[in-house]
Amino acid sequence: MEQAPPDPERQLQPAPLEPLGSPDAGLGAAVGKEAEGAGEESSGVDTMTHNNFWLKKIEISVSEAEKRTGRNAMNMQETYTAYLIETRSVEHTDGQSVLTDSLWRRYSEFELLRSYLLVYYPHIVVPPLPEKRAEFVWHKLSADNMDPDFVERRRIGLENFLLRIASHPILCRDKIFYLFLTQEGNWKETVNETGFQLKADSRLKALNATFRVKNPDKRFTDLKHYSDELQSVISHLLRVRARVADRLYGVYKVHGNYGRVFRYASSIDDILEDEEHYADQLKEYLFYAEALRAVCRKHELMQYDLEMAAQDLASKKQQCEELVTGTVRTFSLKGMTTKLFGQETPEQREARIKVLEEQINEGEQQLKSKNLEGREFVKNAWADIERFKEQKNRDLKEALISYAVMQISMCKKGIQVWTNAKECFSKM
Repeated sequence: MEQAPPDPERQLQPAPLEPLGSPDAGLGAAVGKEAEGAGEESSGVDTMTHNNFWLKKIEISVSEAEKRTGRNAMNMQETYTAYLIETRSVEHTDGQSVLTDSLWRRYSEFELLRSYLLVYYPHIVVPPLPEKRAEFVWHKLSADNMDPDFVERRRIGLENFLLRIASHPILCRDKIFYLFLTQEGNWKETVNETGFQLKADSRLKALNATFRVKNPDKRFTDLKHYSDELQSVISHLLRVRARVADRLYGVYKVHGNYGRVFRYASSIDDILEDEEHYADQLKEYLFYAEALRAVCRKHELMQYDLEMAAQDLASKKQQCEELVTGTVRTFSLKGMTTKLFGQETPEQREARIKVLEEQINEGEQQLKSKNLEGREFVKNAWADIERFKEQKNRDLKEALISYAVMQISMCKKGIQVWTNAKECFSKM
């Protein structure tokens, strides 16, 4: 890959990508397990686990969903759903699998976990959460977020969210994620102590960077188009599936009125509800599109900050040169002041030159640091994007094949029923 030129005003260029590792595709999830002697550690919260934690394979499941009533932050009565998270070690000292932790979490706590991961791992395509309210549903399904069927599908989606994080080679090592699985009390306070909200980029700042960046990286521009296309294609596919489900439901219900010979139609409710499982798999990648755009926005912000730093440095160098040579190239307020009130004394000019030289040295170091940070971001982001694309191709291929197999099986049953009906009619 072409090396970055020394000119700091050029756009960020990545260092050569390292070979991608294979993410763990199994259901076994790796999270940090506290090491012996951890009680002697500092009470501060580390962003990442290091030598004081080791990875140990455990199974993660969201096994139950429970409707609850309580008071919100405004002291108002509210109804919400809590989800039971269970973690079980795969291997234990006595060779048996033992339940290690069990705790309840609300959907808002899952949202808090993901918000934290987005801030501390901006170069990673963070797995999305399942929808909070049902979208792309066919008419018989309820769009109510408290509907039992919807809650069950969301339970499965939340479990998949945790498994995605646990199988990620970087996210699985995060201490906050480990505490999410093991510490029920005061977990929110622990997350807030990290100060991640203060590090979060504002939407206005991101929008400003999008329109004002002068040298956008073509690869990230293409990635934004890729995410838009991914979202558009999957949205269209989900809308078509919902319309087909409505039509099939109507046809099969009409057939169900013809008598016992068409009793296969009575199972259409179960068949179409099974289809929602495949629809939810597609929806996951519909929401992944926004995760891809989040990585692009972060790169645009870094590129914009780099360009502003380079512009500020160039301005200070020009000011210093003008003071040294005594010539003014561009119109400035200082030039007008000089004409009105006279020239500066040599001592004043030397003092200003010294201040500018210090600012230039500081600006060069800052620009160098931003360049290195940007290259590291691009390198890590692109590696994770390639990992995501491999995962996406594998998952969507499997989901669409399974959906096609289910449709073929259902059609074969329908053909057999019509064959039986034909034989019955021929004997009449």
